[in-house]
Amino acid sequence: MFSVRRRGVARLAAATLVSGLVAAGSIAIAGPAMADEVSTGGAAATLGNVVDGGSIDVKVGDRTETYNGGLFDLTVKGGGSLKAYCIDLFTKTKSGTSYKEVGWDESTLHNNKNAGKIRWILQNSYPEVNDLGALAAKAKVNAKGLTKDDAAAATQAAIWHFSDNVETAPKDSDANALTKYLVAQADKAPTQEEPKASLSVSPTSLAGKSGTRLGPVKVSTNAGAGVTKVSLSADAPQGVKVVDKAGKTITSVNDGDELYVDVPAGAGDGSAKVSLQSTTKVSIGRVFASTTEKRQQTLILAGSSDSTVTAQIDATWAKQGAVPAVDFKENCAKGGVDLTVSNKGDEDWTFDLKGQSHKIAPGASETITVPVAEDEAYNFTITGPNGFAKVVEGVLDCKTSTPGPSPSETPSGTPSPSETPATGGTGTTGSTGSTTGGGDLAETGGSSATPMIAGVAAALVLVGGGAVFFLRKKKTAGQ
Repeated sequence: MFSVRRRGVARLAAATLVSGLVAAGSIAIAGPAMADEVSTGGAAATLGNVVDGGSIDVKVGDRTETYNGGLFDLTVKGGGSLKAYCIDLFTKTKSGTSYKEVGWDESTLHNNKNAGKIRWILQNSYPEVNDLGALAAKAKVNAKGLTKDDAAAATQAAIWHFSDNVETAPKDSDANALTKYLVAQADKAPTQEEPKASLSVSPTSLAGKSGTRLGPVKVSTNAGAGVTKVSLSADAPQGVKVVDKAGKTITSVNDGDELYVDVPAGAGDGSAKVSLQSTTKVSIGRVFASTTEKRQQTLILAGSSDSTVTAQIDATWAKQGAVPAVDFKENCAKGGVDLTVSNKGDEDWTFDLKGQSHKIAPGASETITVPVAEDEAYNFTITGPNGFAKVVEGVLDCKTSTPGPSPSETPSGTPSPSETPATGGTGTTGSTGSTTGGGDLAETGGSSATPMIAGVAAALVLVGGGAVFFLRKKKTAGQ
């Protein structure tokens, strides 16, 4: 079961047709692989399945449709596990999708005045509050009737109310009562601020002359003192060190610390990477965005075990000439990617960016915003002297998706949402509330639009096949 956005139907159908042609051996297409690292640092994870959840009625305009919603699990790269809910109802997702930790300003919450209310719900409901009896008492429902599935569905419904601005009501009466309680209390609760990143560094790119100290880099983390380890890449040249502002070699950092890369005098032109790693719990309310080329639904963290979090810094130096550095960050407010480019050398640095030439004077720094369309995968490389190359890639995901077509727009024979199986429990790899029989989707927000997609794709395949048939027939007649 997929959820479909109005703006994406034609594009998805066309992609399905192309996939069919590739499978038939007619054409071969290779798209760019998207990176799964976190740009400024944090947790990287792989999506599992919905572990608790149930059916939720969602009012969209003048109609009501039923969706399956609940709590996801994710496996952290390097060790650890996470729990998360969806904050993008009308977008699908899939088991095995890679996700990265991002700030609210890089996500669908960047302009959502109710983001703090969503965090309040996460802090005051399941699974952070694991005492279902206490939750039932607050919502004034039968404690014996409120299950984990009910609590997860209720929490997801309350979150969708604020993330997607829709009216929601879980099918189960106890879950519905809990949703009403959570929404009402969140509306009255004090504003919740954005949680701290598990680990981040700024900037992520350093440059300078040999014989100088490159930096500083500011470290931000919710990990305890001495937990975040610092190491240089094995190929770092002899004599290069990571030091604090006093020049002392360091192997760990704390929140708020500044670090530098010390390059000895006489060192040849070169580069090195600095890696940071710690084990900590990721804060409830942190957003996770997919790193796949094709956008998947955005998630928000509801729980964390001790998990591995990482960050990386690139350092480049030279004896003379231009010495460039590039940092980038998605800017949802401006609808693009902010590139901060600087030149720590003694000559001008000139580079091309999407058909335009830019010159950065020695010692200068400039921020350039590259416009990117919503849901667009971007991938470009900025080059400089001494083999410098910075790959900038990602998917701009700043807006929640709009609902799919109404039932009157779907092909005849397509089952309505009310006909979607809702038997409770979780399928082997499917969405909560239905068993997919070996499918590979793990999703919330899934409605019954798959037959429509298949119908459109099949129609396009038939049209293509018919065109080939008639062209061949015409050719034969001509001969």
